[in-house]
Amino acid sequence: MDIILGSTNRAKIEATRKVVAVHFPEANMSNAEVPSGVSGQPFGDEETRLGALTRALRASQLQEGAVGIGLEGGVRLLEEKLYLCNWGAMVLPDGTRFTAGGAQIPLPEEIAQEVLQGQELGVVMDAFSGKHGIRHKEGAMGMLTAGLVKRDDLFTHVLQLLVGQWEYSQK
Repeated sequence: MDIILGSTNRAKIEATRKVVAVHFPEANMSNAEVPSGVSGQPFGDEETRLGALTRALRASQLQEGAVGIGLEGGVRLLEEKLYLCNWGAMVLPDGTRFTAGGAQIPLPEEIAQEVLQGQELGVVMDAFSGKHGIRHKEGAMGMLTAGLVKRDDLFTHVLQLLVGQWEYSQK
């Protein structure tokens, strides 16, 4: 089995490697940068989910018979607070699609305001933390949970939800 992740983001690759190693140890896993088809900073569950699904579809088309995986992080408004959100999608060779969303937490007001003014969350988090490339490492979630839940943990959970749906559909 060939599994292609539609991203070159290190946190997404690490999450996918972990899940593939446990559930599909015989699989060949690769990754490729594919466009998400959504804005650089997805806003809302719908756009973030669409980005994940588009990545999965495009990844699945890179090689005949491959399973495509797409993972996308975004933000969403809930009761006037801006939250982190994340979505994943899996597209099987026969075209079957699975999607799942993950954990969400509110962003601090000073970060939310910059994102609402059009900045990408990754850029804001780098400036806020004084670090570079947070989106490839712990992510906003890791920083905002004092390292208890990192970005790859979020995507690992979403991938487990996808694999679980696939396994359930086989019964």
